[in-house]
Amino acid sequence: MAHDLHLDPAQNGHQQLSIIVNATHDDDRPIFLAGNFNDWNTHDERFKMVKLEHGKYRFTFTPDTQLPDTLEYKFVKGGWHNVETDNYGNTAPNRQIPKTQQLVTDHVYRFQQNGMAHNPRFLPIKELLTNGKDLPGMRRKRNVWALLPYNYYQTNRSYPVLYLHDAQNLFDDNAPFGNWAIDRKLAVLAEQGMGDVIIIAIDHAGNKRITDFSITPQVGSHHEGRKYVKMISEKLKPYVDARLRTLPQREHTGIGGSSLGGLVSIYAGFTYPQTYSKLLIFSPSLWMNPHIHFEAIHFTEVLQSKIYLYAGGAESVNMLPNIYHLKDTLEKQGVAQKKLHFRLSIDPNGKHNEHFWGEEFPKAVEWLYFK
Repeated sequence: MAHDLHLDPAQNGHQQLSIIVNATHDDDRPIFLAGNFNDWNTHDERFKMVKLEHGKYRFTFTPDTQLPDTLEYKFVKGGWHNVETDNYGNTAPNRQIPKTQQLVTDHVYRFQQNGMAHNPRFLPIKELLTNGKDLPGMRRKRNVWALLPYNYYQTNRSYPVLYLHDAQNLFDDNAPFGNWAIDRKLAVLAEQGMGDVIIIAIDHAGNKRITDFSITPQVGSHHEGRKYVKMISEKLKPYVDARLRTLPQREHTGIGGSSLGGLVSIYAGFTYPQTYSKLLIFSPSLWMNPHIHFEAIHFTEVLQSKIYLYAGGAESVNMLPNIYHLKDTLEKQGVAQKKLHFRLSIDPNGKHNEHFWGEEFPKAVEWLYFK
């Protein structure tokens, strides 16, 4: 967590610590400090900040306050259900400063309100686009969902599209392994003017998921990833473009997923370059298909593309080496410098699960579609 640390001339040489916070989204709720100096009490009137002006608050510790050598703290607006978040609505890490500082200036992008980091008014519209019965060529009957911008039916605009795998884990609060909560993340983006994108969420095929997402026989005797990618690119995409107001050109179309879904998205992006220009690749299971590093693929057609690669440092021992290998392989072929644009994001504490992928999702969407 970044701070501005400097001497405060107003203190006239006294070493008493003051904290100033600038709040982007301010309201009438008071701001409290909660930290290791008050047992993380979120309603401690002794640590209520003084409002200087709209969006700006200050607190100065009294001389008799016993402070630990390193302070850890958060800003809250009365309870952990009203705690600060980052700009994407994610839980912010504890702030840390030495007690020897005189003046610290912090910034809070957002506060939760009653446990919500998003404004419900900006939630996307969720619609079941098809269950496969009306779409020949789906191979397996599965639900496909459209998450439309919150104001889709109040406009006549057309929108870029992002295809995502594993829909069961994207916005269902009852998913057994958790979910990305992309509906809430999209609401946060929409409130900031980045809501003009359609998400097409494709259910995985249950016990056939590994078969669908596998490209080579390393994971077993059945590997139908090529057929799955062909279905999305040649059957589902035309179906979507005919029924929704999309921008169908490649420069407005992306595909992505996590784990095996990330693996099959890599394959989709480089075998259908005329269809996808944006790849969202989270924690790809590269160890499952080690030859997908593309040494054997001939890049007969390389078009301008953006690739968002994410991995966590607390995943498998092979995760980070494989991510770096993939990026290096493409760069060594002389492709990346001219046509492929990467954003590599590494969370040292990231684990192989939906919670961390959900926190990364709005960052990837912002970079892929709005920068």
